[in-house]
Amino acid sequence: MSREPAPMDVVDFARYFAALAVVLGLLGLLALGARQGWLSRLMTKVAHSRLPGIQNDRRMRVRETLILDPRRRLVIVNCDGEDHLLLLGPNAETVIDRKPEKTGPGAVS
Repeated sequence: MSREPAPMDVVDFARYFAALAVVLGLLGLLALGARQGWLSRLMTKVAHSRLPGIQNDRRMRVRETLILDPRRRLVIVNCDGEDHLLLLGPNAETVIDRKPEKTGPGAVS
């Protein structure tokens, strides 16, 4: 006696359709998170978290950027307690100014 496979019934079809909808919904949520910047913020928080045993003291950080035109931008970089104003272009980078980091009542962080 050989058993023939049972035809796919409505319950199996609904189960497959529900699984497909969940997977597509999760992919859509991931795409939305990537587009809105949620994903990059989450990854940055994970990368910068203070976990025991991980040294996370950085000497350099970008404080502010200003886009001048599609090819050039001004960037203030803080390195070792000193602010550097850089002009970044397609062919060259130029240091415009160097100053000690502002500390006190006028400092903005």
